[in-house]
Amino acid sequence: MHRGAYLVGVAGGSGSGKTTLVRALRESLPAGAVCQVSQDDYYHPKEAQQLDPNGKVNFDLPTAVDLDGLARDLRTLVSGGSIFKKEYTFNQEGKAAQLIELRPAPVILVEGLFVLHHEPIRELFDLRIFIDASEGAQLDRRLKRDSKERGYGAEDVLYQWEHHVLPAYRNYLLPYRHLCDLHVVNESSFERAIPVLRNHLVHTAGVLEALDVGRL
Repeated sequence: MHRGAYLVGVAGGSGSGKTTLVRALRESLPAGAVCQVSQDDYYHPKEAQQLDPNGKVNFDLPTAVDLDGLARDLRTLVSGGSIFKKEYTFNQEGKAAQLIELRPAPVILVEGLFVLHHEPIRELFDLRIFIDASEGAQLDRRLKRDSKERGYGAEDVLYQWEHHVLPAYRNYLLPYRHLCDLHVVNESSFERAIPVLRNHLVHTAGVLEALDVGRL
């Protein structure tokens, strides 16, 4: 397969800062340099999700996501094709899903819980990044995020954390941590990591040559 892009996988627990890191990295590079892909946009519909023993929907399982579809779309992007996807919104009541166009770019940043667990995706990456944060820091961020963005109460968040999120982190993320090329510690901030990652992409992925621009 012709490789027309540099593919970067960003993995980490819920609340570790995957989306924030990818967004900051994208914004540090020239317009058109990055295609940002979120595993979240590949969740199966809510009615197709598995229930736990207490009848609660468990989104924190690899089977909750169309990982084969994500792998297929990544191969399309790397080969120079565009992808159209509906964004993930079913955890945000009342929000209409928008149609997202993913266009090929010199750098493709892919973030998600299971992008290392799923071998057909994992083997596509030119660079694998693991975001490290303590379980306490991740839980604190999840409590704040789910209250603000999804309207969840603390009791619901803590239930999901204990029964879904932590088991997923320990079963489907940590076993692949040693396969990553870079580890970014995000206990309080990852600001010092952005210039390092940016310089790597500029020089290794050939961002400037691909975009045919001058100096950053």
